[in-house]
Amino acid sequence: MPTSGVTMRDVYLARQRIASIARRTPLIHSSELSKRIRGSDFGELTRDVYLKLESLQVTGSFKIRGATNKLLSLAPDVRKRGVITVSSGNHGRALSYVAGQLGVRAVVCLSEAVPEGKREEIRNLGAETIVHGRTYDEAQEYASRLQEERGLVMVHPFDDPSVIAGQGTIGLELLEDLPEIDTVVVPLSGGGLLAGIALALKSAHPGIRTIGVSMERGPAMIESLRAGKVVDIVEEPTIADALAGGIRPNAYTFDMIQKYVDDTVLVSEGEIAGAMAFALERHHLVVEGGGAVGIAALLYGKVGRPGRHVVVIVSGSNVDLALLVRIVGDHAYRRSKGETASVANPSRSIAPK
Repeated sequence: MPTSGVTMRDVYLARQRIASIARRTPLIHSSELSKRIRGSDFGELTRDVYLKLESLQVTGSFKIRGATNKLLSLAPDVRKRGVITVSSGNHGRALSYVAGQLGVRAVVCLSEAVPEGKREEIRNLGAETIVHGRTYDEAQEYASRLQEERGLVMVHPFDDPSVIAGQGTIGLELLEDLPEIDTVVVPLSGGGLLAGIALALKSAHPGIRTIGVSMERGPAMIESLRAGKVVDIVEEPTIADALAGGIRPNAYTFDMIQKYVDDTVLVSEGEIAGAMAFALERHHLVVEGGGAVGIAALLYGKVGRPGRHVVVIVSGSNVDLALLVRIVGDHAYRRSKGETASVANPSRSIAPK
């Protein structure tokens, strides 16, 4: 099976490679989320929720791990050819940063749906930035053509063994910082993050529960899991823009998610917005929509049978500040009107403008 392409040896090697560039991120306790999952239908057990702050990574997301491992896995003569990728923003930013550190030419293809703030950050890091197509899939097709025309090396944002192994280093840190972990809640898009973490955790203890969370608008991996095969989806506007796009081509992550992941859940735009406001108000954390879906899943009761030692991966912080201010302001207004008395039923969604 393709899953044999990624092993725990790869994950340990990745940790060695990326140590000089990617940060070991903190794991913090969330007393507020812990209170919310106590006293549920499963009794009055003490339940503790922790946040793994990949939002504090060098480029503002976990993507730095996979990008670093991939580039450092390439032979020097191969790296000299230059690299290319397609991205919804965070992977492109990470690849641009690492390429700059290593003196490697980088090309990043983005769709028109990628927020301008993320485009600008990638340009500022020195990568050639190309905006092409209305959707992620259209940008990906263009990137594939450019790769062949220019002889560049493709660094896939999720479906690459080196990228998956790099993201899996998060699992190693979780096992070291919280050996009693029994549940992990992870943002799910193309699956590289969840596949790597689930591989590491399940290898240590098969009983650790792994849960993937996507937004309701265009959840490509979850729709593919439901169909039992990789399917195409209609890409829709979402404040979780980092999770947008299809999952083709796919030789690794779909099979790994099927094998290692116990459950998946969906969260609405309103729930994601509420989680972003919660992170800022309760923990003083700037979290983008895609990075907040795991918080949303717990905050709004989407995770059944929560464990006693739960970790939520907060995957990124690269959000347009004007959007975040609008979300927090709207959240505060609704709360003042008594519209958020039941956090499980947010009154309306907030979509990006």
